[in-house]
Amino acid sequence: MLSRLRELREDNDLNQTEIAKVLNVSQRTYSSYETGDRTIPYTALIKLARFYNTSVDYILSITDQTKPYPPQKK
Repeated sequence: MLSRLRELREDNDLNQTEIAKVLNVSQRTYSSYETGDRTIPYTALIKLARFYNTSVDYILSITDQTKPYPPQKK
């Protein structure tokens, strides 16, 4: 997962400060998510998946499929 966080950020030409703003956390907090010093909250994973247009499963390295899951009909 940690490498996916960094890869997604770098592939989108973003720095840690920019992603920290998306998550409403400090750059230091976001950096600790990338390094594994702090566990990333599930709410932040959901925000990042939506931001990067991917799935939480991709960020967590459960799948290599980058496309998000289709919305479910209610």
